[in-house]
Amino acid sequence: MTRAAGPGVGPHPEPWPQDDDRLDPELLADGDHRNVADRYRYWKLSAIVQDLDLTRNPLRIAIQNWEHDFNIGSMVRTANAFNVAGVHIVGRRRWNRRGAMVTDRYLSVEHHADVAAFAAAMTERDHVVVGVDNLPGSVPLESCRLPERVCLVFGSEGPGLTAEMVATCERVVAISQYGSTRSINAGAAAAIAMYHWALDWLPRSSAGRPPCTPPT
Repeated sequence: MTRAAGPGVGPHPEPWPQDDDRLDPELLADGDHRNVADRYRYWKLSAIVQDLDLTRNPLRIAIQNWEHDFNIGSMVRTANAFNVAGVHIVGRRRWNRRGAMVTDRYLSVEHHADVAAFAAAMTERDHVVVGVDNLPGSVPLESCRLPERVCLVFGSEGPGLTAEMVATCERVVAISQYGSTRSINAGAAAAIAMYHWALDWLPRSSAGRPPCTPPT
């Protein structure tokens, strides 16, 4: 693997690997400058998706898209990092993909015209719907263990979850805040909630959480 001056890697040294149909001849020849993990360098997009499908996590993410929220792209990118089972867009079909940095190509993004259609899809998949919003009656996120098969649903920046969506949720959780602002960016909230789920349900490199110490 030849490192390029910019992001990614340069052309693969010859002779190229043989008998590996996951590899893309164009990437081998021109270099691979995509934002992918090193193990996927030079792989075809379809091969990467097929490999990710083998280890999808049961977590799902849903976003109410009523105001063409620019945070959706950021949420999709984070969802890709956690290799979620799927992302669900509820409401408007079109969303701003710029923030996703093409990561939406590596996971399932499903559209639901309304809350009822979304709720039916979650029931069919046996997923509990949990809202994330700082509404009256919400439970502090850090105080609860989220279900393994859960769909975390987020509202548009500003108005948050609609009353109809809240009624669909099994519970609503909120991220505790300690400053002067009432709420945090929806993209940041999604990242925190996904990481909170991962701490309970994804394997870790070591047991427990030892103190962080500087490298020697």
